Amino acid sequence: MKKKLKFNLKKKFKYLFLSGPFIFTVGLVAGIVSGIWSIIPLSLVLTGTIFTIFWLGFLGNGFWQQKSTRVGTNTLISTLSILIILGLINFLASRYSFRIDFTENQIFTLSPKTQQIVKSLNQPLTVWIFDRNFNPVDRELLENYGRYSPQFKFDFVDPQVEIGKLNAFQVKDLSLGQVYLEYGNKKQLVQQLYGQNPLNPGTKEPISEVQLTNAIAKIKRDRIPEIYFLTGHGETPLTATKDGLSQAVNNLNAKGYRVKTLNLVTNGKIPEDTSAIVLSNPQKVLSPAESNLLEQYLNNGGRLLLMLDPQLSADPTRILQSWGIKLDDRIIIDASGSNVFLGFGGDTTVITQYGDRPITKDFSEQNITLFYRARAVDLEPVAGIDAAPFLITDKQSWAESELSDRVNLDPIKDKEGPFNIGFTLTRSREEARESRLVIVGDSDFATNTWLGQQFNENLFSNAIDWLASNDDSAISIEPKEPKNRRLNISPIQSIMINLLALFIVPLLGFAMAGLTWWKRR
Repeated sequence: MKKKLKFNLKKKFKYLFLSGPFIFTVGLVAGIVSGIWSIIPLSLVLTGTIFTIFWLGFLGNGFWQQKSTRVGTNTLISTLSILIILGLINFLASRYSFRIDFTENQIFTLSPKTQQIVKSLNQPLTVWIFDRNFNPVDRELLENYGRYSPQFKFDFVDPQVEIGKLNAFQVKDLSLGQVYLEYGNKKQLVQQLYGQNPLNPGTKEPISEVQLTNAIAKIKRDRIPEIYFLTGHGETPLTATKDGLSQAVNNLNAKGYRVKTLNLVTNGKIPEDTSAIVLSNPQKVLSPAESNLLEQYLNNGGRLLLMLDPQLSADPTRILQSWGIKLDDRIIIDASGSNVFLGFGGDTTVITQYGDRPITKDFSEQNITLFYRARAVDLEPVAGIDAAPFLITDKQSWAESELSDRVNLDPIKDKEGPFNIGFTLTRSREEARESRLVIVGDSDFATNTWLGQQFNENLFSNAIDWLASNDDSAISIEPKEPKNRRLNISPIQSIMINLLALFIVPLLGFAMAGLTWWKRR
């Protein structure tokens, strides 16, 4: 009886001491999660440790010498080792984050220009998102920005709780979901998250890398660059018509430029705050006084963009001659077939070849730009001027002298391609900053009808960026989208795929299974 009582007592102590690891784990988790090692988690850890030690001693030498114990111990050690290794890997990954973007277009990676701008922040910049519904996609994008500079911060603000922030940023309409920048003592609206999609006015749009990066570049500037469009000679209007430049102007305003018009006759001079001048397809010849003003402006480090259509009688010849530019008055015909594939005629030139110049340094053959009835631009070397083409037509093109319903290459009157339709020219002088001139043998590519086609908008924006800057940087950010990998199949091919999936492949499987069964039988 005494032996039986001793055995039962021993069994009860065994179950008591088995609770040691559980009590130890509870205390450890309570201390780590709360972050406060008070008397309760410390007592649990200590009690669990004592119970566990007594339990291990209670098992005796016989238990530890058993084969099952050794196998179980080895398994436990291996499991703990794997958990420790995984824990260390996660700790290192959270402390030293490293990401690899395997998508073809690197759609989850910020563009190089964005990275450059964020890295150049020399004081704290904060993005404030005034919206109750936090979008995980927006948080991921902003965290991606923060990886490139400790100066970049962001915060989501509940507009119904943090009233003080609303007053500081003068946020009035709480339904728009507004995004603001704060940089030093400057505050700037980036975008509205709701109501921007005209097809679905109530839907929420994610934060745009294009708008955010352009807003950062804008708020960093010490002064607002002034872009002047010349008027008074029948130039391309800045209106919202299909042949106007209103969309290009709006894009420049959104990027932090201040766009104005300039009439040299009424103004009498070029303003000192001018960052660049645009002369788009003038219908009247510039007067000698106007040409002198432009020449003096260029000689003193000025910047000029010329967009000139063919068969134009008002070419600014004085400026062109001093820079060695010669224009071909014939219209380029593109016979490569790319224009037809895109739904355009032969008088629309498709450009996929670009020179290694700052304006198009990020362009590749996948970046298409379109030019309607463009002309070739030739160049004669001039001492002190560095010139290079950046828009090159396909070799299957020619310059047509007589445009009609049906055009054919005339070896006598016409000229075979390829052609250069765009040049960048620079001239350096010690007493002034570098003079820059961009000439394009077409003005239609920047109009409202054509600006949204392919990469025309990026080309125009990069040209202005390069002209207005003091270095070779251009801050036009390309929105990244997954490549279209859909297959266009015929109705017959669609029927065959359905037959294969629903009947042929399953029947082949049943046939192979039946054959296997028959052989084994």
